[in-house]
This record gives sequence, structure tokens and C-alpha cells, in this order.
Amino acid sequence: MNKRTMLIFSQVYVPDPASVGQHMHDAAAEMLRRGFRVIVYAASRGYDDPTKSYPRRETRDGVEIRRLPFTSFGKSSILIRLIAGFSFILQCSLRGLLVPRLAGILVSTSPPVCPLAAVFLGMVRRKPVVYWLMDLNPDQTVVLGKMSERSVVVHLFEWMNRLILRRAAGIVTLDRFMAERVNRKVDIRDKLSVMPPWPHEDQLESISHENNPFRKQHGLEGKFVIMYSGNHSLASPLRTVLEAALHLQDDPDLVFMFVGGGLGKKEVDETIQRHQPNNILSLPYQPLDRIRYSLSAADVHLVAVGPLMVGIVHPCKVYGAMAVGRPILLLGPSPCHVSDIASENNIGWQIDYDDVSGAETVIRSIRTTDKTLLNEMGQRACSLVADRYSKEKLLKQFCDTLESHVPHGRDCPDSQ
Repeated sequence: MNKRTMLIFSQVYVPDPASVGQHMHDAAAEMLRRGFRVIVYAASRGYDDPTKSYPRRETRDGVEIRRLPFTSFGKSSILIRLIAGFSFILQCSLRGLLVPRLAGILVSTSPPVCPLAAVFLGMVRRKPVVYWLMDLNPDQTVVLGKMSERSVVVHLFEWMNRLILRRAAGIVTLDRFMAERVNRKVDIRDKLSVMPPWPHEDQLESISHENNPFRKQHGLEGKFVIMYSGNHSLASPLRTVLEAALHLQDDPDLVFMFVGGGLGKKEVDETIQRHQPNNILSLPYQPLDRIRYSLSAADVHLVAVGPLMVGIVHPCKVYGAMAVGRPILLLGPSPCHVSDIASENNIGWQIDYDDVSGAETVIRSIRTTDKTLLNEMGQRACSLVADRYSKEKLLKQFCDTLESHVPHGRDCPDSQ
């Protein structure tokens, strides 16, 4: 066999539950199918939970995984994350020097400093780098108030970003807002592709309420459920909806359910502890093999986009909600990626941050919406995933883009 090697740097990788790892594995497996040998460098411990350890060497779907030590210490502080990140890029850089028949490198923003290793290796070995932006830093750190935009660290980070953007052969952003923000840093229009991450709809299906064991297990029969499912981020706080929920306790059949984890989940649990509401439930992340039941238990899915986060983070959870055929309630500004989808296709509603009375009015209106109309909105959402956002279509589009920047894997001479 005369295959060339695609090298992938991603601190997070399956079986870690963070979505970036699953998307990286999907791309890796598809590039292997297209004729590349694929090697992944990842962290040996969990991203959110560093007590979880993974095999140092493993092969999944033909993809060779090499997990590196001392590269994940959790998310307790920015300093801890930076130490782990620099340990990761140092090891990736040194190991990458020795990879035979290297064709190109795919790198994401996990950790944010990781693309620096890819660019260094690409320059030394004269190989193309494709940069897949999942979020933007230090933009997110500055907006959250964790660092000043005038700080030395932020200036160094921005210098690094501009270097990476100029050196990368191809750049992929997740939506038009992210593309516009990146393009203000460096003009990358000639090598930019914009495409959202694909939902894993092969693991999802719409389960009817009457046949859903999750609803029975949690006493949701006859209830109208507005659900937030996934990571509860400090970047997109849920306070507005939580306060509206407290005002809506007079509706005995309305339930707000918050499923998942993250630093922002503390706000949900504190609200429950302080007020003991009769209409708010909190549950942990659900097992992947049960996610179709938990997502389908909702009548409407809540998606939050922080008012300052448009173009910095991408609301991936909207696709899972659409895949199970449920309308969307956006807590966030308009325009943004979710408002574009919801308004253009009539599959949801929008409420503004800090407008509790407006949120209460919209939610009461949703409760009086005819069930047939709600079902039609959900069916349009599900059809939209199949027509525009399916894993099959978006994964092909992404790998076509990746392959356009990297020489093909079969029978190519190596040019060091």
C-alpha cells in the first residue's frame, strides 16, 4: 500500500462526549475511506473530567489514535488549560516531525493554541494545514470578562491567530457570522469555506410521546415540555427563561426541563433550590443510546445564544432538536444563525435576553398554539435536516473541502 498520511490534532476525541471529538472522528473515518492513512493526536484524559483516562494507543474504524500524556487537567482555570494546551502542542509538533509520508494536517480549536503546532509543522515539512474553527478565542474569553482586550496575553493570542489564518491553506467556519468576524482579523475570503457541523441524526429519531419511556419515567404524561439539552454555558446564560418559568407556575401542565451539565447548570440548580418551583426539572447528561428518547420528550426545544456570542460560538444543539422534529425557542439576538434558520423556515420563536415579561408572553402564546401547527413546524425542522443539514451531505462537503487542499491518499509520491 502506498498511502499518504492525514494528521489530525484534536485534544478532544471519542469516546470523550464533547461534540468536537465526534465530528473529528467522523471526518477522520471518511478521509480514511477516501484513501488516506489517518493518525490522530489527542489527550489521554477527559476534557471536562480529567479523572477519565483513555487508551494511549487505539484504532477506531481504521483511524489510528495516539493519546498524549499531561495534556488535559480539566477546566478549573485558564492557567491550567493553557499549561495543558502548550503541553499538547509541544508533543504534537515533535511527534509530527517523524510521521512518514505526511500529506497534510487538520486542526481545530481544541485547545485554542493547537493550530500553532499545526502551522509550525506545516512550515517545517511544507505541508498544507486546514483550520476548522469551532469557536473563537480570545474573543470568548474577553467577552466573558475573564481577560482584558488590552492584556499582553490577548495581544499575543491575536498575533497567533493572524499568523495561523495567513498560513493555513484552507479555513472552515461554522456560520456566516463567524466568517465575518474572522475575516475582520485577516482577509481570508480566497480560502474560506462556511458550513455548519452535521447533526448525528443516525443516532436520533422522533419518538412519539405515548411511546416514550423517558416521559413515563419522569412523570411527563400530559405535560407540555420546553427543554434545554446539552452544555449549559456561561456564555449563553438561561436566567431570562428561568425567571419566566417562575412566573408561569400557574400553568399546571407546563414543564421546563434542563438536561445536561456545564458551568451554567449551577444557575438552574440554584433556582430550583431557592424557589422550589413546581415546573422546573434538572437532569444530568443522558447516555448516548438514550438521547433519542430524552430529546423527543420535549414539545419545544430551547436554544440559547448569548447576545455577545454571535460569531464567536456556534449553537450546535439546534440540529439535534430539529432532527427529532421539534420547534425551536431561541433565547438570543436576531439576527444570528438560529434566528436565520427559525425565521426563514417558520420553525420557531425568538425571545430577547433580560426581557422576562416578553419571554412569558411568547411562552404563553406557544402554549395556545394549535397542536397541528406545532407538529407541522416540527416536521419542517426535521425535513430541513434531511435536505440541508444531514450528516451525509455536510460530511461529504467538509471532506471534499479538506481533500481539495491536501493531495490525495492513493499512489502519491512524498515530497518532504
